[in-house]
Amino acid sequence: MSAPAPTPPEATTAIDWAAIRAQFPVLERTVHGKPLVYLDSANTGQKPQAVIDAVNEFTAHHNANVSRAVHALGSEATEAYEGARSTLARFLNVRRDELVLCSGTTFALNLVAYSWALPRLKPGDAIVLTRMEHHANIVPWQLVAERTGATIKVAELTPEGELDLDGLWRLLTPEVRLLAFAHVSNVLGTVNPVREICREAAKRGITTVVDGSQAVPHRPVDVAALGCDFYAFTGHKMCGPTGTGGLWGRRELLAQMPPFLGGGEMIKEVRFEGTVFNDPPMRFEAGTPNIAGHIGLAAAAAWLDGVGMAAIEAREQHLLAHANAALTTVPGLRIFGTAREKAAVISFAIAGTHAHDLATLLDLEGIAVRSGQHCAHPLLAWFGVSATCRASLAFYNTEAEIDALVAALHKVRQLLL
Repeated sequence: MSAPAPTPPEATTAIDWAAIRAQFPVLERTVHGKPLVYLDSANTGQKPQAVIDAVNEFTAHHNANVSRAVHALGSEATEAYEGARSTLARFLNVRRDELVLCSGTTFALNLVAYSWALPRLKPGDAIVLTRMEHHANIVPWQLVAERTGATIKVAELTPEGELDLDGLWRLLTPEVRLLAFAHVSNVLGTVNPVREICREAAKRGITTVVDGSQAVPHRPVDVAALGCDFYAFTGHKMCGPTGTGGLWGRRELLAQMPPFLGGGEMIKEVRFEGTVFNDPPMRFEAGTPNIAGHIGLAAAAAWLDGVGMAAIEAREQHLLAHANAALTTVPGLRIFGTAREKAAVISFAIAGTHAHDLATLLDLEGIAVRSGQHCAHPLLAWFGVSATCRASLAFYNTEAEIDALVAALHKVRQLLL
């Protein structure tokens, strides 16, 4: 059995976005008696029927463990799982033997922290992060720094929420061993110049780790062309199931790294006197993986590829422009992050209101936005706010939904002020 191949929509210059949207069952439901307006795709993306069907097909007809059994179901499961790896590798333009399948970006970044950084860093070494990082790209490096004696330096932002590149270059001094940064900010939507940053880091012999969680679902990503050393992504943000994702790493780096976890399937031979570990990527995939989930993730990648990632990016930029213009009509509304290159993520606050109160009242209107600190405490502290609301758009959203958000903001603002 190969990975289920959903029938993706035709990638044409005139895409029927209403037909695309119709393939997402959850978008048809109501909330509190109102049509659901789902504006929380940076938190988790919704799933097209093709992904749901792929998971159900495997679970109903082919469910077995992978790389363990020679019976028919075991062979089918293994073929489908490894087929999923191949599909995802093509989607990212990487070698399949450099792609570790795991539970998502958090696991992937911890894998690099504990398997690459922990054995190498020492007192006097430094790690550079940026002010806009998600906690998943901060806390693992803090833990490593505490255990190795390395220090952490922080690259700051411009008032618009862009990386201060001149400041970043000044931070890349000889003691820096690793630079970890987001491709796209989950709060500001800022798109960082990954190729330029990785090029400058490589000149200095600095290893680069890129958090691609908010990039891979929304724009074409050719990992091989970026020039980074590691790239992490999360499946549930790209229309796939939760508990899926991956880490791409350069083959020569993966080959030097010890296993992060020990167990079944990451070994070649085990004796009480010692163990011979498997080659990458299997070395880093101990235990039974999320088989159905990654088959579903491969179906999501194939489906997105069918729509066309360039078309998806263009659609979301259109929606972002519509939202930016419409939100200017809301008195007292402040948008955080106005970078020149920005994804369709809008974090905002309204003077005199609390983000949680605002989001709760929006929910009563059927509108789902996220409120809080978005796993980015240092960033919000830098802006001097305790919380924001975040409306994060996807290609399956509509101009009418954005207008509904703006109308609801006018309404709930009157209730709160």
